[in-house]
Amino acid sequence: MEEIERAQYSIGETAKMFGVNTSLLRYWEKEFDMIKPNKNKKGDRFFTTKDIETIRTIYYLTKVKGYTLQGAKEALKSNFAKEAGNAMVVETLLKIKNKLLEIKQEL
Repeated sequence: MEEIERAQYSIGETAKMFGVNTSLLRYWEKEFDMIKPNKNKKGDRFFTTKDIETIRTIYYLTKVKGYTLQGAKEALKSNFAKEAGNAMVVETLLKIKNKLLEIKQEL
């Protein structure tokens, strides 16, 4: 099923997208000043599509490439667009791989 893109995602939805805990997202929010979720009066976080792109890139750098947080910060400062593009490519390839594995199981 295709994911419908929305303007904002709750912290729970965002955590589920990346398979991480909400506490990690809150930690990254403190560490990376580019993540700026909107908050309601209760303090609930709502991440924009720009925040999601940033989180995707941080996830890619730290979880896939094995960067430290400091290394990820430096990579984002030096060339965010390149790293964001790499993160999108890897995510797309993983989705294709998973779809192909589903098809293979059905054969």
